[in-house]
Amino acid sequence: MSTDRGAVEIVVGFHPVRELLRHRPQQARSLLVARRRGGARREELVALAGRHGVPVRTVADAVLDALGPARHNGFALEVEAAPETGRRDGDLDLLVLLEDVQDPRNLGAVLRVCEGAGVGRVLIRDRGTAPLNAAAVKASAGAVEWLEVERVVNSAQEIERLRGQGFWIYGADAAGQAPWEVDLTGRVALCLGGEHRGLRRLTRDSCDALLGLPMRGRVDSLNVATAAAGLLYEAIRQRTSGR
Repeated sequence: MSTDRGAVEIVVGFHPVRELLRHRPQQARSLLVARRRGGARREELVALAGRHGVPVRTVADAVLDALGPARHNGFALEVEAAPETGRRDGDLDLLVLLEDVQDPRNLGAVLRVCEGAGVGRVLIRDRGTAPLNAAAVKASAGAVEWLEVERVVNSAQEIERLRGQGFWIYGADAAGQAPWEVDLTGRVALCLGGEHRGLRRLTRDSCDALLGLPMRGRVDSLNVATAAAGLLYEAIRQRTSGR
């Protein structure tokens, strides 16, 4: 266990706690388990904690309830604050840039999609975007522990930097081209905007093209995580099977 007694974060929920114990056990300080919870999940987490020398504390449900609005399912983990970086084995030629996603649960849901799609890196515009707090980690179902995530200051500057590295920059926009009409097999960076306004004007104007999923029903838009899934998995289809 690390001896650095820096800032403490709380991760709640079975899946996020399990992934952190598996991936970053050296940062875990203690596992909190609700007194009235049991079963295979409890046994699994207690065994993981024991394997890595992480103390286990049995607490009342009220103690976990007081940690925040995210559902804890009877489990929480005290961890030392860590840099927002994770694995480096994703597709480094497929990146995502996020800006103005203000709901931590939406942020977590998008990161879950990115991890599932094997995205190599996620860039998050710091100002205007939700923090990677307990609610975001919970919504990601632990996926954030396996992603490389980097906070950036200016989306347009990052886009120019990526373009200089040979990336084609595509922005998500309801009025954009269907993704299957565009070649997504090379170095691709997908830009996704927030829940209310989408991409910022300067970011949109900096993109090489805009991509959108055709809406054939009565609703006129999709939430950001659903849009991310549709666009990223079309890119995967092209990259694994040919256009």
